[in-house]
Amino acid sequence: MKTKTLNYLSNKLFFSVADLAEAVGIKNESAQVLCSRYVKNETFLRLKKNFYIVAGNWPLYNRENYFKIANYLQVPSYVSCVTALSFYGITTQVPRDWYDNISVKRSIRFEAEGITFNYYKLKKDYYFGFVRHGDLFIATKEKAFVDTAHLCAFGKYSMDWHACDLKTLDMKSVADIMVIFPEKTQRTIRGLCRI
Repeated sequence: MKTKTLNYLSNKLFFSVADLAEAVGIKNESAQVLCSRYVKNETFLRLKKNFYIVAGNWPLYNRENYFKIANYLQVPSYVSCVTALSFYGITTQVPRDWYDNISVKRSIRFEAEGITFNYYKLKKDYYFGFVRHGDLFIATKEKAFVDTAHLCAFGKYSMDWHACDLKTLDMKSVADIMVIFPEKTQRTIRGLCRI
């Protein structure tokens, strides 16, 4: 591959077959073959169908890069649970090689080079309470807490609550968020927060 093309792709956080086709000036079908070839020789890293990264970039990415990738791997989605709670300093648990996200599409996991992107499906009614932080979407700290408590209440997530400082949460906001969640979730939250 020409250095110019590789540099162009290296400047992208991730790219598609169409991006490669445009960069090289070839048809999508030919670009698909090139992508497969470059995945095999480890120039590209494939995270899912039509979602590639220049392999040399992967170890250079920081937490924010991985958050952005997480938002695009499954659309729509937002960063939540331990990942968001750690971001806000609510928990001392620091996920170094996994990123938890909420989705309305499906629960799924993507793995690449020791990094895991977890997606937990919630009903559309529960898909709110996230903010735009720069170029990414992340739950507010209160919503990340409620998401985590909800998933834990139904046995879909594991959390070390002793590693959390829940005193920094706005309990009125937590109470406002939790009212639309099932009673089982509300009981879990009341037990944790005494609200």
